Amino acid sequence: MFFPSLGRYIIRSLIDLGPLQRRFLLIGIDSILLPASVWLSAWLRLAHPLHPGFTPVATWLLPASVLVGIPLYALSGQYKGLTRYVGSSAFYRLAGRNSLLVLLLVGLGVLLRLPMPPRSSWLLLWLLLTGFTGAIRFAMRDVLLSLCSIRYSRQLRVAIYGAGEAGAQLAAALRLAGNHQITVFLDDDPHLWNRSINGIPIKPPQILPDLVDEIDQVLLAIPSLTRSRRRSLVDHLQLQSIPVLQIPSVDDLTSGRARIDSLRPLAIEDLLGRDSVAPDPNLLGPFITGSVLCVTGAGGSIGSELCRQILLYNPSKLILIERSESSLYTIDSELRPLLSSGTTLIPVLGNVCDINFLKSIFSQNNVDIVFHAAAYKHVPLVQVNPISGIFNNVFSTRAICLACSSLGVRQVVLISTDKAVRPTNVMGASKRLAELIVQASSEEAFSQSTPLKQQTIFAMVRFGNVLGSSGSVVPLFRRQIASGGPITLTHPEIIRYFMTIPEAAQLVLQTPPMAQGGDVFLLDMGQPVRIKDLAEQMIKLSGLTLRDSRNPNGDIEIICTGIRPGEKLYEELLIDAKSEPTCHPLIFRAKERSISPQLLWQKLDSLYSSLSDYDVSKSLQILSELVPEWTPNSP
Repeated sequence: MFFPSLGRYIIRSLIDLGPLQRRFLLIGIDSILLPASVWLSAWLRLAHPLHPGFTPVATWLLPASVLVGIPLYALSGQYKGLTRYVGSSAFYRLAGRNSLLVLLLVGLGVLLRLPMPPRSSWLLLWLLLTGFTGAIRFAMRDVLLSLCSIRYSRQLRVAIYGAGEAGAQLAAALRLAGNHQITVFLDDDPHLWNRSINGIPIKPPQILPDLVDEIDQVLLAIPSLTRSRRRSLVDHLQLQSIPVLQIPSVDDLTSGRARIDSLRPLAIEDLLGRDSVAPDPNLLGPFITGSVLCVTGAGGSIGSELCRQILLYNPSKLILIERSESSLYTIDSELRPLLSSGTTLIPVLGNVCDINFLKSIFSQNNVDIVFHAAAYKHVPLVQVNPISGIFNNVFSTRAICLACSSLGVRQVVLISTDKAVRPTNVMGASKRLAELIVQASSEEAFSQSTPLKQQTIFAMVRFGNVLGSSGSVVPLFRRQIASGGPITLTHPEIIRYFMTIPEAAQLVLQTPPMAQGGDVFLLDMGQPVRIKDLAEQMIKLSGLTLRDSRNPNGDIEIICTGIRPGEKLYEELLIDAKSEPTCHPLIFRAKERSISPQLLWQKLDSLYSSLSDYDVSKSLQILSELVPEWTPNSP
């Protein structure tokens, strides 16, 4: 019992040494190493530990090495460094100090005409000084790191997936932190197998099943990993029931927003979607740079991301239109630090259903392009508030088209949704009617075009669910998991397409150069996802288990509540047209059925009257006449 207690006492004492005490400890060690190096260099050179010829030299060189060396080390910052962070740069500086020390000792001997050792012994002295003083510091660093690790009652045993630069940096950071024990590196590259990084072996991922009892976590250390590869890796790792964490993305690391050891659990956004496709420089950039752009609904999920990406290409002006004061303040505050010197940001609080308001803004700023992202989009809310939903989604689009057409705005792009295709709810039907307005406005613009008036090009972009947007199932499921469940699904077989918000915005910004007028652009949404599978994956990524008939003691249960009014089992992007490819591999074009402008405007006047009278039944009837694929009693 005595020796373990003494050992723990010594360990605590070493760890608890203050900075000044550690400096004195190093000074004491150097005071021994300096004369010892002088003596050993003479022994090696003269082949005798106590050679008579060295005695006159030793009488001045031994004390001089300490009296000159210790002040030199102190004045040059040798004792200011933190021992636990000693690295190669500190060793090189130490070698430089020792070179200076040897030169000072040589100069002192010559200046005072003192007996000198053989010339070659000076080189030996420099090598021994550098080797001894460097070795003792590296040894102390390793001892300190080991002692710090002992303070943790139980270190997490981890395997690092990725034996590249990021993996090596992560291992170094975790070693300094002291609360992780790295047992193995895993890598797909056969050339790295059976090699090591700082003594830690590199093995193929296939050995993972054999390590289940030896590791607590797997850390993904490949910041540039594609989504598809990450998804397959996580599927493989989850079969072993091993928690998976990952390092930050390349962008976060290079921008300084995160450190290499800022480990976080995998989010479902990291797995859904597809591998990113680089933007086409001929489509994204030239039409934005130097132009005046306006984004309606600028405080929303898509609108705000459009603004962020537009600023990257230096427009002359970017006008943010938003009816929510708090949302406008938030996006304006976020974007201002990102402005370049030639870009003006104009936040405008207002209602895009007001055509006079729009004409004033567009004419004052000579707007070139409008992205109309303002809309009510939450299906259940619009379903029980049809008057507000129809009025906002339909007549904001009508006002935008009228204002832009009368002022000769170069281009208008409507942000639409897959719910406009064969809609089963009021929101989808209102968005389909908004599309019809854009198509009719395009037809009218072509028929009224003259050489003296710039013809406005109207287009729309239709896509599915975006991850992380307000109302998305992903944040809803995340909140339900955090509160202990259950996760609520409306139907176990519901299928949806998903795309990240940045990818959707980037694709939207590449459509204007391809627009010819009345185009319906469709974004390739990737592979469909069954929502029940999505919920189960999110439970696993949270480190929890699914509670069901096979596992009644699980953590989170999934409950099906039944299809909501107006909800579809699956979404689609085309009504009755065929899509054709464009010059971008993920953007397709279609020409959908439209309504003649004369008939549509007449019907819209009737719809406006019924909405103004708050006549719900008549409003829904007119909406169903304009969008015949939808009926007010759709399930």
